[in-house]
Amino acid sequence: MGIDGLVGWGLARRAAREAADALPVVEVPLAAAVGAVLAEPLVAATALPASDAAMVDGWAVSGPGPWDVVPHTDRLSDGGAAQVAAGEPLPYGSDAVLRHDRALVLEGGAHGRLHVGDAATGRLAPHAGYVEPGTYIRPRGEDAAAGQVLLQAGGIVTPAVAGLAASTGLDTLPVVRPPDVAVVLTERGRDLLGPVLPGWLAWAGARAFPPHRAIGGIDEIVETVDDANADVVLVTGALGDGDDIHRAVARLGGRWAVDGVAVRPGRECGLAVLPDGKRLVAVPSSPRGAVAGVLTLLVPLVAVLRGEFGADEARSEEAVLDVDLPGGVDEQATQLVPVVRRRGGLVVQASPLADDGPGALRGLALADGIAVVLPGAGRAGSGVAVLPLP
Repeated sequence: MGIDGLVGWGLARRAAREAADALPVVEVPLAAAVGAVLAEPLVAATALPASDAAMVDGWAVSGPGPWDVVPHTDRLSDGGAAQVAAGEPLPYGSDAVLRHDRALVLEGGAHGRLHVGDAATGRLAPHAGYVEPGTYIRPRGEDAAAGQVLLQAGGIVTPAVAGLAASTGLDTLPVVRPPDVAVVLTERGRDLLGPVLPGWLAWAGARAFPPHRAIGGIDEIVETVDDANADVVLVTGALGDGDDIHRAVARLGGRWAVDGVAVRPGRECGLAVLPDGKRLVAVPSSPRGAVAGVLTLLVPLVAVLRGEFGADEARSEEAVLDVDLPGGVDEQATQLVPVVRRRGGLVVQASPLADDGPGALRGLALADGIAVVLPGAGRAGSGVAVLPLP
């Protein structure tokens, strides 16, 4: 436990991971799978490539030449040649590919006669009708045989992975369904968090609903949370004695997995589990505090829900503070500090940005990471873990 009964930062993140399991697996089209976690191994449905393919732009040739040029075809007879592009399947019967810069098309036949030569000078090669069999041919199955495992489960489906799946004949992929997050804003006045939080949620791997403002008090908060068709409800508003969020969770029959964290900023954040299976993450209403709450509780929670176990920790980078923290050392609470990193030496140097207060975002806008400064650390030379930023 941290100060005043608050949970330490590391324990809070562990509790967030333990408060959920991965969501169900769904089969989705390739475009919709991008960004999700692959739930099953990617297996080649066909050989890769599925047929012999050209490695360069040029001419597919069959047998000895010179060759009669024919229109694009699926089959070449001896003595025939057809234009092909790099990566394109070769016509059946192709023996080799002649590069464009080594090809001369002269008069003869219906569409010309292809010879080996120098395309720049027009000079024929000594053996103008010979190309070594197999030249510039990528054989069928060179990358993988049908049924071969191409990728193990658990990785992110990138655009390249989707392209690989398409190349092997797949139209869909099984992925862990990304979590849906409802955003509930409880503050009156100018909305500073509505434009900020959806982007953070998308970066974490969740699908954020448009923010909803519930400024009518506890009854509206209870109704909004209860009606939310989401896996997680992110509610803004600091936790404290008698606050509306605590009262709302009590009325909904929820239990708190984390009720306040020994972290600065963001100590008034928490995580509750509701009877209907939803998770409620409460974050402070100040911009810096809200971001701290997202990094502390929501990022590890989303990582587990989308099947990325431990991925939130793997993305951090070790660094060393190059100066003392502007706000000084905190002996009891973890500090989350915007930093700019410098590389090039034996260690990564992290430069803390000036403390612009919990209500400001300039430091975050200038930073390239958030340093996790443990209690008692914060002087120049202290080792820190740096969390990435969107």
